[in-house]
Amino acid sequence: MSERMRRPVTSYDVAKLAGVSQSAVSRAFTEGGKVSASTREKIKEAAAQLGYRPSFVARSLITRRSNLVGVVVPGLMNPFYAGLVDKLSYVFNEMGYSILLFSMHSDGSTDPIMEDVLRHRVEALILVSTMLSSRFAEECQQNGLPVLLLNRTNGSKNVSSVTSDNIRGGAQIADFLVAGKHRQLAFMAGLDTSSTSRDREQGFIERLQWHGVAPPLRVQGLYTLETAMEATRSLLKGKKRPDGLFCANDIMAIGALNVAVGEFGLVAGQDISIIGFDDIVMADWPLFKLTTYVQPMDEMVNSAVRIITQQFADPGSPAVQQVLTGKLVVRHSARLPV
Repeated sequence: MSERMRRPVTSYDVAKLAGVSQSAVSRAFTEGGKVSASTREKIKEAAAQLGYRPSFVARSLITRRSNLVGVVVPGLMNPFYAGLVDKLSYVFNEMGYSILLFSMHSDGSTDPIMEDVLRHRVEALILVSTMLSSRFAEECQQNGLPVLLLNRTNGSKNVSSVTSDNIRGGAQIADFLVAGKHRQLAFMAGLDTSSTSRDREQGFIERLQWHGVAPPLRVQGLYTLETAMEATRSLLKGKKRPDGLFCANDIMAIGALNVAVGEFGLVAGQDISIIGFDDIVMADWPLFKLTTYVQPMDEMVNSAVRIITQQFADPGSPAVQQVLTGKLVVRHSARLPV
């Protein structure tokens, strides 16, 4: 029983119990597969006895180790993702593993590409700022495939995740802007499907309410530079021009700075405060000097690798939801508290 708990039931186990070849098991569960009715029935009975359920996840697993860890990212245009992948690659290489990178070019569910990913027979999956549905997450868990969400959660206690404290970060930014005596605040969201954007917005709005400050104006930048710039134009052309803007990531904040300073002639840190989230490399460039909330990237990567390693050693170990603390870095793009 303990051995059964430590690894998934495979088609090889079914074949052994049924007294047939593994290829016969595969044919029995493949539509149109050539196998006699009696053999198919014997295989079905063995599968039922062992609790075997064929799936694309189960088919992707192999008995020997591949030393491959799949990492799924929503593209690499955001330098924050590139930094995470670089650090993950370094740490796993030190452990004798290689990274197999998959780019989705979106910040949504990975379900449509999951089967393609698993055909490469990875030993674990790390999803960077992308989603995995509860259905596929449970299937991976049942088949002993370690899965971890990095910089994203899906609300399930059955899937491991590592994030920074986005709610706390949003709250600290609200405290900072309120202390700067801003008259009209605004929030630029990423994607509505993104837990990171939702949590940052929640922390920001709840803390503003605690301070007795009116709800901020809201626009959506979709995590892209171009959309963020257009959203900033609409804000600054509006009747209630904000003098304080919190963007859900640094890319959008840089886009907002380009518009506010380059097109409207505002002085960042005086006429308007613009704050981002992540602390990408460009945030500290002299042209931007962006005030932003730093995510603890090294700690996030180390925690992710530690959790995956634990699941390698004990596939039955419970999922872990790790929330790490970041910090606000004050530069020139935002007004100092008075």
